[in-house]
Amino acid sequence: MRGFGRFVVATLSGLVIAVGVHIAAILASPYLAEQDAFAKVQSTLTADKAQIIAPAGGENTWLPRPDPAVAVATCAFDLRNGPMRITAQTGSLPLSFSFHKETGGVFFAVTDRAAVRGELEIVAMTARQLDEARAAEDENDPSRDVRIVAPELQGFVIVRVVAPAPSLRPQAEDLAKAVSCTAEQDG
Repeated sequence: MRGFGRFVVATLSGLVIAVGVHIAAILASPYLAEQDAFAKVQSTLTADKAQIIAPAGGENTWLPRPDPAVAVATCAFDLRNGPMRITAQTGSLPLSFSFHKETGGVFFAVTDRAAVRGELEIVAMTARQLDEARAAEDENDPSRDVRIVAPELQGFVIVRVVAPAPSLRPQAEDLAKAVSCTAEQDG
């Protein structure tokens, strides 16, 4: 191989290594981030109600350019000690939930259209906890809960309530703050 051939091989090798390092850095960044979304909402692990993270006016929020028409609240969960029950009363304003893994990514989403008689109850649990709940369930009185299996032990729920008019923003925030997030003990 002469000079030009060595140059081409060296250049191609360098490009392949650079692409590999770039892809590895992109794929590793969610796991290496110190101020990810879960770290920011982790303080809500002990709260019984969802906490507003996008207040009116957009001040005191870490969200990039929050929508002024949407009240956003969150609560974190840790399934090591038991399932997490999320309960909401539906109203005239659209309400949605998105369940996120600790490492990022949505694994379940639901809207208020899944509510039964104006109440929506979702229980996030591990596969083992779901098996235990099914075994303990009365066949004549099945549970009405929406049960979801979380792919990780920790994560968080984002609650969004849309206010179609600026005058309804306080009502949207009240509905978002009224969402109950309670940990159930394994028993």
